[in-house]
Amino acid sequence: MSALYGWVAWRLQRMPTAVSVRVLLPVALLAHGVLIYQSVLGQGDIRLGFGSSLSTILWLTALTYWLSSHGAPLARLQSWVSGLAAVSVLTMALFTETHAIPNSQVLALRTHLVVSFLAYGLLAVAALHAVMMTLLERQLHRGGQLGGGAPPLLTLEAMLFRTIGVGFALLTLAVFSGVFFSDVVFGTPLQFTHKVVLAILSWLVFGGLLVGRHFRGWRGRTALVWTITGFTLLLLAYLGTQFVLEVLLGR
Repeated sequence: MSALYGWVAWRLQRMPTAVSVRVLLPVALLAHGVLIYQSVLGQGDIRLGFGSSLSTILWLTALTYWLSSHGAPLARLQSWVSGLAAVSVLTMALFTETHAIPNSQVLALRTHLVVSFLAYGLLAVAALHAVMMTLLERQLHRGGQLGGGAPPLLTLEAMLFRTIGVGFALLTLAVFSGVFFSDVVFGTPLQFTHKVVLAILSWLVFGGLLVGRHFRGWRGRTALVWTITGFTLLLLAYLGTQFVLEVLLGR
């Protein structure tokens, strides 16, 4: 499966409209989804670990972009996403340890997890999109042209902020459900751990970016810095905590 993703990523750089790409990418996504389902839900409860969490986030990133990009496909970004999905499959094979999530049968907790992972996926797309826009902008400043049928930068910018807007709405639901309904969702009172604090900071950064966009017209490098900062905080909030606890400390 990792090799299949890798082949699609390589092919997208050379012949993005090839029939083989259009056929094999959804096949890879389907197989990856089945693998995640068996790992996370295959034993009846919800079991997560660093490898399965990273793989789930990047699978959702690849799936979200594939579903949303048919109107304005960006082969370079799709190639990056497919390459990261390939790495995530290998990571899942290397870091196989998982642990059962307490109260995983509670609907509120399942809803919280689904919304949280979707927010991760969308905001990961936004972060990659922001990096790609910066590269394209530099290419234009050097006298180059947008290749691969890429839309104008203003169109890409509108796509970026739509993605951030939807991701921020999902992140708001995830953060506020975790903060204000901790007893219902997790079965324990709220504790201001590193995870909670970093998630709130990420929410503030993305919210500040959208406010700055609306009132000050933020764009370009400013949007890139805020997007990358917000997503980095979000990564540290969950995956960073899992990596430290499970991989470095072996807990």
